[in-house]
Amino acid sequence: MFEEMKLNEFIDKVASSDPVPGGGSVSAMAGSTAAALSSMVSGLTIGKKKYAEVEEEIKEIKIKADELKDKLLKDIEKDSEAFDLVMKAFGMPKSTDEEKAKRKEAIQTSMKKAAEVPFDVAKSCFEVMKLAEVVVEKGNKNAITDGAVSAMLARTAVLGALYNVKINLDSIKDDDFVEKYSKEVKDLEEKTRELEEVILSKVGF
Repeated sequence: MFEEMKLNEFIDKVASSDPVPGGGSVSAMAGSTAAALSSMVSGLTIGKKKYAEVEEEIKEIKIKADELKDKLLKDIEKDSEAFDLVMKAFGMPKSTDEEKAKRKEAIQTSMKKAAEVPFDVAKSCFEVMKLAEVVVEKGNKNAITDGAVSAMLARTAVLGALYNVKINLDSIKDDDFVEKYSKEVKDLEEKTRELEEVILSKVGF
């Protein structure tokens, strides 16, 4: 649904009092846009004699960027669907002990899903950052700032998605699940901040 909206319709939907699409979906949108920018820089590099030595590598970058662009576009909806599952679980009846038990189980299951989806988004957005690093370093220098924007936007998308993982981990009772994802979130945060510094150091401004 969201990926078929016009841009102004999506922005207005975000601005509404409806909780979806929220920060997770917007992070996915940012990641998709970042991938689109890296694809654009790749397209502006391919076919140029000056960049003939890196053409095959940049062609691969463009393919990957386009795949991530489309994947993250679909993740906009997927993140909102995960949130809806949480809301439905909280809305389940709780009059009897059996109902309470089913509701509790549903809440925990949906919370895990609501953590897994944005973590997957974050990983995809980190992959976009790695593509942006290549186009900044080897792509058309006339579009180097577009590559930089791709990197910075993807960085924000990674950290934004990880915030959504963190807030859901706070409500999950499975200690092993929480420990696993907490460690992976921390590792990805550190890698993201480090990679952003590396990429921007190559921009030269």
